[in-house]
Amino acid sequence: MRRMTWKTCAATAILVAPLMNCADETATAPAPAASRQSTPAPATTVTPALVRQLAAGRGVVPLPRTPYVRPALARLGQALAFDKILSGNRDISCTTCHLPEFATGDGRSLSVGQGATGLGPARQLPSGIFIPRNAPPLFNIGAMRHLFWDGRVEISSHGHLNTPAGGQLSRQMRRVLEFGPASAIGLFPVANRDEMRANTGNELAAIPDADNPAIWAALMRRLGRIPEYRRMFEDAYPGQRFERMTFAHASNAIGGFLVDKLTFADTPWDRFLAGRDNALTPKQLVGAQTFLTLKCSLCHNGSTFSDEKFHDVAVAQVGPGKGNGPSLRDDFGRMNITNIETDKYLFRTTPLRNVEITGPFGHDGAINTLQAFVEHYSESDLKLLAFDPMQLEPSLRSTLLPNSADILAQRDTLLKGVVLTPVLVEQLMDYMSALTDDKARNLAHLTPHRVPSGLPVDR
Repeated sequence: MRRMTWKTCAATAILVAPLMNCADETATAPAPAASRQSTPAPATTVTPALVRQLAAGRGVVPLPRTPYVRPALARLGQALAFDKILSGNRDISCTTCHLPEFATGDGRSLSVGQGATGLGPARQLPSGIFIPRNAPPLFNIGAMRHLFWDGRVEISSHGHLNTPAGGQLSRQMRRVLEFGPASAIGLFPVANRDEMRANTGNELAAIPDADNPAIWAALMRRLGRIPEYRRMFEDAYPGQRFERMTFAHASNAIGGFLVDKLTFADTPWDRFLAGRDNALTPKQLVGAQTFLTLKCSLCHNGSTFSDEKFHDVAVAQVGPGKGNGPSLRDDFGRMNITNIETDKYLFRTTPLRNVEITGPFGHDGAINTLQAFVEHYSESDLKLLAFDPMQLEPSLRSTLLPNSADILAQRDTLLKGVVLTPVLVEQLMDYMSALTDDKARNLAHLTPHRVPSGLPVDR
């Protein structure tokens, strides 16, 4: 949500024409025809037809059809996602930080990586370290073009898959990837020392950081020593022998599992778009009109409610950072990928499907609740300057970086002057409650009883 200049709009918060005038919408995007009426419509005339028209004007559309995932491939991906065999010291899996219990996150601002014990908010820090960024949810990633907060795994505008591995991801490996960026998502946490690989204590740790192929080959040797995995790989890829496979086959399976099991397209909003006028409550309908009439939907649009672009929305920097700036504790976001100065402090627009169950929020989880994050857009410059680290867990309070001036220098100019009234915040919250698929609320069935390595399964 950006550029919502509503200082004088509170009294007419749900009237279409006044909102458009106060927000100065026409400066950045053409207003839908229904919003350019000369006589403001009374609040009681918020109709399903109008809301659908606004949604069409903003390009807010249903999710695309989920691609077919072979059941054997999904089973392999499930096993790999939950199996600690993919970590250097066999002490952490992909789902240790993306827990079904916490809506594919871990319920904390920053995850604690390898070497720690416990799960979610109870995970103990002394033996592990904070990962620089919040664990993003894994919902609907098959419909997304950019993955990770900085979009380092992405499909370019020319249809080319870009990843941090560059040419190390060979053509042969690329041909294995069936689900776009989602298929490549598993290639990189396993190579990161803080997340999964570790610095000492295993054969993966001795491999130089830049040698991704060697890390991936070592992991395939581990998996190949487990007969059950050899069978599962060959079942998932009929006609191929395990000896000819690469870690791209493993990552593709993980991506297939995530696409197959974590795509949710039966929200009240989806049912409303499909023609059911009563799928939204009256409050959700009003909230939808507010969301679609204001600037929120200029960034939060498309099928996932993300424009797939990158913005600086003035979130405080906490945690270890990404090695940027004089302190080496800053995080320059998208600039780390593009090396373009104007991309400094820009992060991917957060998708909003199931957002109410996926906190904390922001690239570093600096904001604990969804309502607080919505409120953050109101005078975000003042919110950043007044950020209170006491709202963070104790281990993070001392890590707040005094770089507010630098962040504000890059803040999206469309956020200047934004003031959200409590009425508007409430309406936006009502709408976002319509973006949750009830099936996403309980994912316990995704956790397998066991994995082929025999290692403990986090649950």
